[in-house]
Amino acid sequence: MNASAFTSTSPAAKPATRPLLKALDEALAELLGRATPLAGSDTVSTFDADGRVLAEDVVSALQVPPEDNSAMDGYAVRAAELADEGVVLRVSQRIAAGSSGSALEPGTVARIFTGAPIPAGADAVVMQEDCEPLADREGYVSVRQLPRPGQWIRRAGEDVTRGATVLSKGERLTPAALGLAASIGMDRLQVARRPRVALFSTGDELVMPGEVAPAQMRPGAIYNSNRFFLRALLLRLGCEVSDLGIVPDQRDATLDALRSASQAHDLILTSGGVSVGEEDHIKPAVQQLGSLDLWQIAMKPGKPFAYGRVGAAHFMGLPGNPVSSFLTFLLLVRPFLLRLQGVPDVATKSIAAAAHFTWPRADKRREFLRVRRNAGGGLDLFPNQSSGVLTSAVWGDGVVDNPSGQTIAHGDTVRFIAFSEWLA
Repeated sequence: MNASAFTSTSPAAKPATRPLLKALDEALAELLGRATPLAGSDTVSTFDADGRVLAEDVVSALQVPPEDNSAMDGYAVRAAELADEGVVLRVSQRIAAGSSGSALEPGTVARIFTGAPIPAGADAVVMQEDCEPLADREGYVSVRQLPRPGQWIRRAGEDVTRGATVLSKGERLTPAALGLAASIGMDRLQVARRPRVALFSTGDELVMPGEVAPAQMRPGAIYNSNRFFLRALLLRLGCEVSDLGIVPDQRDATLDALRSASQAHDLILTSGGVSVGEEDHIKPAVQQLGSLDLWQIAMKPGKPFAYGRVGAAHFMGLPGNPVSSFLTFLLLVRPFLLRLQGVPDVATKSIAAAAHFTWPRADKRREFLRVRRNAGGGLDLFPNQSSGVLTSAVWGDGVVDNPSGQTIAHGDTVRFIAFSEWLA
């Protein structure tokens, strides 16, 4: 992606009279073209690496399991010696996990426990439920099931082979991945540096919860909800967040906040103030300090979005309405931050599902309808799809990605994106 793909407005250039309308996919592609992975990495304890992104491949120096071992508590046997059910054989040894036995004597079995190494000469394990120790012959057992060779044996290297890449650079670590790393002896992992993000909101109407009681709110004032969910989303993505609070709707205050934030952050993220109103100072302030692209994204909810640079820092401005801000973050900011950490595949995954609702009003914009899965396997629609109704994102467990110009009839197959896909 070359630089000409963005139409930057510098202080010397005449600003566009109207924001540029872009398709969501086009906007995302341009953003990702600017998301050069951050330089540097951290070495962290495997205990502390959940959610971090690997900065190098993890290669196994051993095989897992290291040797053939039992998958069950039972008896290790030679399958060829058990031609009939009920054969009685002597128990010649006992092998627990963490110990090793001797070669299995002909005509005997070995009492064995889950994870214990298979003794030489044995080629199957019979579960203890299928064997019966003889009450009148101590040390002997009756084998009631005819085993097949290889039964209940976990082979050496069947999980991990020596020299195999078990986790790849750019992979975001999960609890299971941490266990896998530990299984090959990795107590520390090399991970991408955390993006440093400065977060602030704009708007004189905003009030922080706890500062003013609901009954004392002045006319026109609202509590700042965006600050809470944006900070939580950033932390879930592994970012170091500097919460700069609420910046007054004043040009000088906005310039000071942007200038200060650009000094030590990779991304400046704002909520509100990216439209073209007289009291929206983000646009001219970013233009004065750097460069800015102001778009109207052809999505609903959403629409106003800004990308630019302030010094060495990326800048992103989200719309002020809470659902618009929430979804725009998930669809544009989240993949950008993952790409900064070196994640190659940042595409949102959707699944096919049945709509158990109707949507008769086609919109010219691509719509993201808040829905919830029901007991019948379909999707129910939240009745109020306004961009200011944050309850829709709490009630729902995902969205329907509805193409522009598309109506939905009850029973239609739609594309469903679970919030769990974005919030993991």
